[in-house]
Amino acid sequence: MFTIQRTHFYFLFLLFCFIFGSGCQHKPSPAESMAEFCQKLPRPEYAQLKRVEYNSEWFELYDVAPGVTAIYEPFQWQEAISYLIQGDDKALLFDTGNGIGDIATVVKALTNKPISVLNSHSHYDHVGGNYAYKNIYGMNTAFTRDRQSGHKNADIATEASKQALCKPLPTGVTEENHIGRSYQVSEFIEDGHIIDLGNRKLQVVHTPGHTPDALVLIDQKHGLMFTGDSYYSGPIWLYAPETDLAQYQKSLEIMIQKSQNIKHLLPAHNTPLADPKLLVKALAGIKSVIAGEAKPVSQGEGMVKYVVDKELPFTFLMRDEELPYKRYKK
Repeated sequence: MFTIQRTHFYFLFLLFCFIFGSGCQHKPSPAESMAEFCQKLPRPEYAQLKRVEYNSEWFELYDVAPGVTAIYEPFQWQEAISYLIQGDDKALLFDTGNGIGDIATVVKALTNKPISVLNSHSHYDHVGGNYAYKNIYGMNTAFTRDRQSGHKNADIATEASKQALCKPLPTGVTEENHIGRSYQVSEFIEDGHIIDLGNRKLQVVHTPGHTPDALVLIDQKHGLMFTGDSYYSGPIWLYAPETDLAQYQKSLEIMIQKSQNIKHLLPAHNTPLADPKLLVKALAGIKSVIAGEAKPVSQGEGMVKYVVDKELPFTFLMRDEELPYKRYKK
């Protein structure tokens, strides 16, 4: 997901309306909207999952598949989900959250195996804990390299503001001091790269579109596809300057091709399990958007929303401009 300060509340408003179906004929204040949003959490899907006992002021942990722990940040509007994936010899942390909580301490409590990090893409809400690790994989793109420098407080202070939160911040974190810390990728990789954790091999599939460096991670043995922001339930954010809709469509096609033996999608926001059949629906939806068949609904602030089917658990939130978008130059 991606946001900037001037669009934060508008996205929260859309997310609230989409998930909980409140009339939404008028925009409530940020405080009112967030309060109602927080009252509806946790999402009902989490009642079906096994909670991992862990005392944390920021994270909730769930066992979602053999050797896979979802590290969920339920108290902030992004609802980011990172995944600790363990093999016999090593472990991989797929995404490191938004950097508000100390994810490295959580991971240390879960395993003593050597840890490497791979990000689904380089937006700040997925790389926030990278700074704590030395072994970091990254897609071999200019976008990945550019994002290693982090984000100053002025860029992401709103992520730690009261209107973004369902509970107080962790000790020591404030709206005034929250930053995206810099980090260094130790190994740049290409499409098809295999990460061997010991009796568990993970295949990296480059899926540009949401960002130039977006990827999904496939665990064929266990039938899992970790989708990052290429698919999740909720308003799928296709608004950022680096988003390429034509590439996003092609990447959904690739994900569908790779999903024949996949049992579960594991997205990076909101809920940790989704039906792989929804990829076909998402592809049909984005095709209808690009073809001009779906009707945009203005959301203000230069954004439009596309609802391709009211029965589906996703919409597309996009820039209010002629389609397809201009290509990102880097």
